[in-house]
Amino acid sequence: MSRWDRVKVPVMVGAGTLVASAYVYAFDPSEPGHFPPCPTKVLTGLDCPFCGSLRASHDLMHTNLTGALDFNAMTVLFVLPAALIAWVLWLRAAWRDEPAVRVPRWALVTSVVALVAFTVVRNLPGMPLGTAA
Repeated sequence: MSRWDRVKVPVMVGAGTLVASAYVYAFDPSEPGHFPPCPTKVLTGLDCPFCGSLRASHDLMHTNLTGALDFNAMTVLFVLPAALIAWVLWLRAAWRDEPAVRVPRWALVTSVVALVAFTVVRNLPGMPLGTAA
């Protein structure tokens, strides 16, 4: 298998992410009409762990770190860096024709527990730092 065949999927995922990011950069998710509402918020009235992630990403791309943290600290501090690291490791493994990096079970369990805890905390009244919806 050629190198291009091995890296094609990670490169396409990266390109798609760049296109989606450009859209989020160009259109403010705080303004209605450009993005659909969160289904969890619509159905239950509760904020899911990713509510505010588009607005946080938009603010982060516009160098407003404080605003990004206020919308969703979990996305800014954990989800986006973890996704970037995972993509880089995936691309590197494909480039070198190595087996994919396996995520340890403890990391998956810790991530799920952190997301559930964040969801509970962000739905309590008066919670600051990344809990604004």
